[in-house]
Amino acid sequence: MTVRARRCLLVQRPSAIPGDECYAFDEVDVRPLRDGEALVRNLVLALDPAIRGWMNESRASYMPPIALGDPVRSGNVSEVLESRIPGIEPGELHQTLAGWETHSVLDARGFHGRVEASPELPIEKAIHLLGGSGLTAYFGLFEVGQPKPGETVVVSAASGSVGTLVGQLAKAHGCRVVGITGTREKAAWLVSELGFDAAIAHAEEDLRAGLKAACPTGVDVFFDSVGGEVLDAVLARLSVGARIALCGAISQINAENPPPGPRNYVHLLAKRARMQGFVTIDFASRYPEARARLAALAHEGRLVVHQDVARGLDAAPGHFRRLFDGSHRGKLMVSLAEPKGQ
Repeated sequence: MTVRARRCLLVQRPSAIPGDECYAFDEVDVRPLRDGEALVRNLVLALDPAIRGWMNESRASYMPPIALGDPVRSGNVSEVLESRIPGIEPGELHQTLAGWETHSVLDARGFHGRVEASPELPIEKAIHLLGGSGLTAYFGLFEVGQPKPGETVVVSAASGSVGTLVGQLAKAHGCRVVGITGTREKAAWLVSELGFDAAIAHAEEDLRAGLKAACPTGVDVFFDSVGGEVLDAVLARLSVGARIALCGAISQINAENPPPGPRNYVHLLAKRARMQGFVTIDFASRYPEARARLAALAHEGRLVVHQDVARGLDAAPGHFRRLFDGSHRGKLMVSLAEPKGQ
């Protein structure tokens, strides 16, 4: 039986926030499988800032750019329909690196672990907590940040898919947690719903004054996904021996030319601090460890996992733009289908 795939293609490289002109939709017949390949039906697309970097033709990245005319690449939850890969069986749900399309043909490199959905962790929560966002939060905080109980941990983009988890993981570890987000409404949500000790709305109040008030003894660990002025402000509040985990730089992701470097970098010297970038795939051999710990915390009720879900492939471009306008909380994703039998 022929399978038709509906796809969302990248047809123009964006110069800033990707508009509708960057995308085109089509339908194609899925080709027959070769040995070492599997056919999957994509159920959920995870929309992450990394996708914007993959849309650029030439920029430092740990993955090659998306070719023009190819489906936009994303982390997905996918159901295996047919397989010629040993160990990958029809009916299984897997985390995959696939595309904005209803069906994909993948080789073994596209599979990144089985998804075991449960009433406590349905598919959409599982891809958030046990997928890229949860793994990024876990390894960036504990392996790079190395927090100790009682230390002050500051998290930028704190209301996003990674930041919400970093803050909660740090709290569960016994740290004092301060979030940096855009608005006072989001700051209040971080404190009241997610248990942050304090939160600063950098778009509506003075960030440096807020950091001074919230971190009177300094910042021991900074988990940064923003860069720019936010990073500069926190550099000026570091404590001796501080650690900075560089997860991303969303303030610069749409810039055509790189901005000047941090002005306050001298504080790294004065405070004998360390600033380190990381990529989650460096810890791929330890994904099971992280997923087991994250799932256990969720089952214990110690992690709130919040998603912002749109329905249908046509919604993907517009929903993706919400990453850059500050209107979302938690993980942005697009639901395409339910597993068979549900």
